[in-house]
Amino acid sequence: MMKTIDLNCDLGESFGLYTIGNDEAILDYVTSVNIACGFHGGDPLVMEKTVRMAIEKGVAIGAHPGFPDLLGFGRRNMAVSPKELKAYITYQVGALYAFVKANGGILQHVKPHGALYNMAAADYSMALAIAEAIAAFDKGLILMGLANSNLIKAADDVGIPRANEVFADRSYNMDGTLVSRNIEGALIHDEELCKARVVKMIKEGRVVSIEGAEISLKADSICIHGDNPLALSFACGLRERLQAENIILKALR
Repeated sequence: MMKTIDLNCDLGESFGLYTIGNDEAILDYVTSVNIACGFHGGDPLVMEKTVRMAIEKGVAIGAHPGFPDLLGFGRRNMAVSPKELKAYITYQVGALYAFVKANGGILQHVKPHGALYNMAAADYSMALAIAEAIAAFDKGLILMGLANSNLIKAADDVGIPRANEVFADRSYNMDGTLVSRNIEGALIHDEELCKARVVKMIKEGRVVSIEGAEISLKADSICIHGDNPLALSFACGLRERLQAENIILKALR
């Protein structure tokens, strides 16, 4: 049986006079896109433009809500209550959904961003708040979260579809969490190594942790970080490698 995988990228993170990433070109290589909703990046004009480009290129669309932390690009931890978190999710998903609907598209999934993603992966109460907010908005939306994490568990408990996400350019701890960006070796810059890791995750369901031991995980979607300067070349090279391995690239839905 041939393996299939979704290839996603975080896009639409430019705002005002600031340009981040090479969104239009990357859309030629991915099957799903996570569009920033204005809290950690993005603004109304960027959101609408990115939605339109994704629809034109047949790329599935997801909302990418984060903490209200434009200065820190959503990568700083924040202490928020479940009530606040639900409101943040509803606000941002609703905003992106409006642009998707206005342009005749379909919203496929929701993927939390940055610190919110990592905190919720480890904290079940945060993961549950996110899952409940999504379910209240639309029970058909897929929650994309770190493979085997509390985000996946919360989605199952609430009864909404979910997708296990894995990372090509990030190191893993033994417990399946991502190594903090503050630790040396957290980011993997060798593109060939990243490609090999992705193929192993898809075909074998395993990855080598930063400690050197193999851990098991399920891969439904591979993430490419759009703010990485090498994101475009990596997206192109990874797609070619996956096709050479007879792995089918297909959106989650």
